[in-house]
Amino acid sequence: MEEIVRASVATDSEEADQTPEQQQPEPEQTGPAARRPDAELHNARDRALVERAVAGELDAFNELVMLYQDYLFSLVVRVVRDRDSAADAVQEAFISCYRNIHRFRGDSFRSWLTRIALNAATDILRYRKRRPADPYPEWEDDAWQPPAGEEASPEREAMRRNTASQLSKALSQITPDQRAAILLFDVEGYDYQEIADMTRVSLGTVKSRIHRGRLALRDLLGGDVELLRD
Repeated sequence: MEEIVRASVATDSEEADQTPEQQQPEPEQTGPAARRPDAELHNARDRALVERAVAGELDAFNELVMLYQDYLFSLVVRVVRDRDSAADAVQEAFISCYRNIHRFRGDSFRSWLTRIALNAATDILRYRKRRPADPYPEWEDDAWQPPAGEEASPEREAMRRNTASQLSKALSQITPDQRAAILLFDVEGYDYQEIADMTRVSLGTVKSRIHRGRLALRDLLGGDVELLRD
């Protein structure tokens, strides 16, 4: 285990009480999920790496770590709201993945690994309960933003930061389960069934968490509801 690449992340629960009502509006299946045309290619690449890792090739597992460490950290830190705890959760997720990689049978290694990381994040929330003064600091950190294009201006950068700050603060005020569901659906582009599989709850519970979380965010954001995708 000492030779496994260490996840080089920066260190700077409930079941829903009720199922959604029959008439409850559902979020549209649009957005990031529709922007993953290379998903099958990535799945095929990951399955090939998993096969090599199961056969004993440590380099193949290390490549999986390099591919997914930043993605996992950026997701988990938004859920646990603390960089150190997020780094611990990601490290634990990769250790668990290494020990159980022979059990992977799905089409999407990314989804399987995300579920492991969310389980580790849930343990963090349940047992450590750290509360940083500045939730989601990575949204205010240029290191976690896409490179700015040449057309970027100081005004546009200020607007982007203000938008991220408002959404960050609003997300910190809803429940962890609602926050995770919204991040997985709206930010990462997973569909309802994928989220249900990853979080091990019913499809109705996933829809309920997204619906209730969005209602809470709209109340918190007030006139800035356009921050949420339709």
